[in-house]
Amino acid sequence: MNKNFKMTILALLSGTLFTAAVQANNFKETDDAIDYRQSAFSLMAYNFGDMGAMLKGKKPFDAEIFAMRAQNVAALSKLPLEGFIAGSDKGETGALAKIWADKADFDTQMKTLQDNAAALAIASTSDDKKLIKQSFMSVAKSCKGCHDVYKKD
Repeated sequence: MNKNFKMTILALLSGTLFTAAVQANNFKETDDAIDYRQSAFSLMAYNFGDMGAMLKGKKPFDAEIFAMRAQNVAALSKLPLEGFIAGSDKGETGALAKIWADKADFDTQMKTLQDNAAALAIASTSDDKKLIKQSFMSVAKSCKGCHDVYKKD
């Protein structure tokens, strides 16, 4: 099974198994929570980067693959929040303690990311390249806005 297929299956399964409303976790160690959220972000970055390469002309635009990547990002965007448990600002992480000091704002920014990713998934099924690019940029702004405030450089 190739890597892309495995990541797609993981994204689809995780999207059906988890929802934003359910934030229960089974992390016994903060390192497990950190690994979990970093894995989700890594998969998001892979899918998002592939879409960016298509939009920048660095690789041929394939509407079907783009839509799949957008669906993956939308599903994966629901996962990381579960991994931001108390105490997981320490260890091998770029997360700043400010996340837990201003958890309500962080949660709002994560919800905005989820909403923008869902809108990108919908836009990706259209033939409107302008809408697709605008939706892509909204997700990028959501990522950057959170990183600027809550992530170490």
